[in-house]
Formats: sequence, structure tokens, C-alpha cells
Amino acid sequence: MRHGPLIAKLATVADLHEADVESLVALCDDERIVPARENIVSEGERPEHVHVILEGWAARYKILANGSRQIVAFLIPGDFCDLHVAILGHMDHGIVALTRCRVAYIPSGALDALTADRNGLTKALWWATLVDEGVLREWILNVGRRDAIERIAHLLCEMHARMALVGLVQDDQLALPLTQDQLADATGLTAVHVNRTLQRLRGMNLIETGSGMLTILNVRALRETAGFNGNYLHIDRRVAVPR
Repeated sequence: MRHGPLIAKLATVADLHEADVESLVALCDDERIVPARENIVSEGERPEHVHVILEGWAARYKILANGSRQIVAFLIPGDFCDLHVAILGHMDHGIVALTRCRVAYIPSGALDALTADRNGLTKALWWATLVDEGVLREWILNVGRRDAIERIAHLLCEMHARMALVGLVQDDQLALPLTQDQLADATGLTAVHVNRTLQRLRGMNLIETGSGMLTILNVRALRETAGFNGNYLHIDRRVAVPR
């Protein structure tokens, strides 16, 4: 089901009514393909739609005056790109498709109308926004205080946890369609340093990589190496919704 990751993500924290699910799926009927390396939303744009990743990987990013790029989040199936941007009026960063993406375009007004009288769905969407903020804080810590092996290991642990949440991990194997340049842009390292760090993690028998896939051979050991505590993802938070 193409909306499976989105519903799985929100259902983790709220007991959504069947009508909530049906209404949200109906809002996602405007699906568009965005090719790899094309912007889904550009910095400075005033988007009229809320964008949801249904398939593929995307990234939030900022470009410096010298042309260098900092990736500040990876977006995977089930993630909203810009849930509350209509409140601010314009994008202060860009969102680019890293792979071919299938994206739902939801009119901002329609989403506002849907959540106006649906308490459970509203809480689930706010949870998604607050988790995005938690991820951003963790990424700041990652770049500012962790060493190279901790940075890469922590990022891999995070993606494993987030992909598992939406049912995209099997036997601790998941898609990781990222280049070393993209990992470098996300971790504040050079591509050469990323390459060496991945080699170290493979040499420690913690991971295997190849063909755009990641296999975590020892989840506990990788988390210990990273100092990973997934509390910032708030996966165990559930919101009871009156029937």
C-alpha cells in the first residue's frame, strides 16, 4: 500500500479512527513523481501544498554562499516535508529528492480543515512535527560533539529505527540509497573521511553495505558505538483518542 508508511507512522502514537485514515488517504490522491536531484520545494518558495514522501528518499538542506551544502535531515516514506510551513509563509530551506520520489501534494487549506475537528489526527501530526525538531537537535549534537565513527554510527542507528517504524526493515536490513558525498554533507565530514569510517564499521563486523542496502550485523553493538539513545524519536508515545 503506497500510503502504508504514513499511516504506520501516525498510528504508532495515536489510535486513529478509521475515518481519520480514510480522510488522510483521500487527501494524498494528488501524487507526483519527482526525479532524483530535483527540488521538491525550494528555499524562499511559498508552497501552497503540504508535501508527503510516499516513496524514495529526500533531504532538507541549506546552501552556503560558497556553494557548499549542509544536509539537516533525511526524509523517508511517511515523512511530511513542510507540515506547518503555511504558518510561516515561505521556506527557509530547500528539500531535494535524493532518489526518484513519489510525493503527495496536499492543499494546505484541506489539511487544516481535516484536522480542525479530528483530535487524534491533529495530535499525531503535531507529534510528527515535534519529532522532526528532536531529530534536528540530535543532528546538531552529532555534528558538534561526536567523533567521526560516532556520527556515522549514530546516523545509521537513527535511520534503522525510523525505517523500522514504518515497516521498511527486514532482518535488520534496509535501503540506504545515499552516496558518500551525501553522508558527508549530513555529518560535516569529507567524503574521504566517510569512506574510511564506513570501512572501520565494516571491519568491526557491525555493518555490511552494498547496492544501496545496509545490513546491521549487531544492532546493540552499533548503538553502543554510537552512544545511541532513541528517546528523541518518541516512538513509544501513544495518544489515546476517545471513540
